[in-house]
Amino acid sequence: MTRTTRLGRCGVLVLTGVIGAWLGMATAQAEDANKADIEALKKSLAKYEDYTAAIRDLYLSTVGCVHYSGEKISGAMDYPEGAMGIHFVNVPSVGQELDPMRPNVLIYEPTEKGLHLVGVEWLVPLTPDTKEPPKLFGQVFQGPMEGHYPLIPKEFVHYDLHAWLFRDNPNGMFSPTNPNVKCSEAEFPMLEKPTKMMPGPM
Repeated sequence: MTRTTRLGRCGVLVLTGVIGAWLGMATAQAEDANKADIEALKKSLAKYEDYTAAIRDLYLSTVGCVHYSGEKISGAMDYPEGAMGIHFVNVPSVGQELDPMRPNVLIYEPTEKGLHLVGVEWLVPLTPDTKEPPKLFGQVFQGPMEGHYPLIPKEFVHYDLHAWLFRDNPNGMFSPTNPNVKCSEAEFPMLEKPTKMMPGPM
């Protein structure tokens, strides 16, 4: 091996190390930024621990407490066993510009002491202009999928992202279902089938 070859290889190794360190720093900075944004979001939503405040801000209940058995169906979304709870949807905000600080849906768990805020959800309709799935907090939205019938019309083809901000989730903060959320105290529990996936950018 010539001296020039050795120097060339050393240069490549140094450059690789520098790039790796830079990528690691960039990833850490992005994660820190996401954590800061999530903490800010949690603080901004604290008032909705009282569901009547949500109603005053036009988050309206879909009544049913949605949960899934973990059943897998070909061509449908993969929902681990768990619940999505009761959805309070701010209909006027759906289809507007995606706002990380204003989720379209607030998710409540029915308990003996009333409704408890456990998470949020963003909904983005699939349109002819959609080129790629939306993203928030470094997470790619799931979908596109049909609407969650019967609470939402099947024709509402959309992407969504859940965030369990106020209840730990062993499957991860952004999993669509949460096994720690229960519908056992719900007046209208709804065991749903996994939602059908639809064509579109994925």
